[in-house]
Amino acid sequence: MASAKPYIGCKIWLISKAQNRYEGILYTIDKIDSTVVLAKVRCFGTEGRPTDRPSPPKSELYEYITFRGSDIKDIALCEPAVR
Repeated sequence: MASAKPYIGCKIWLISKAQNRYEGILYTIDKIDSTVVLAKVRCFGTEGRPTDRPSPPKSELYEYITFRGSDIKDIALCEPAVR
């Protein structure tokens, strides 16, 4: 993301290297530490993606999760920010 600011507050999903899908609100991107922080995060588990360690979806809603850039396999915008 060349300029992350327009995406702050947007709902996004990401897939971790462990094949888990997470959805949440983009809270911040730290280019120096190479991290992405999502707020109000749900984990949908591996959803059948091939992995040595499949995991089911979680019912918890996490307030914040910080992801290292090296742990992110894919990331995409779900919907624009509500302003």
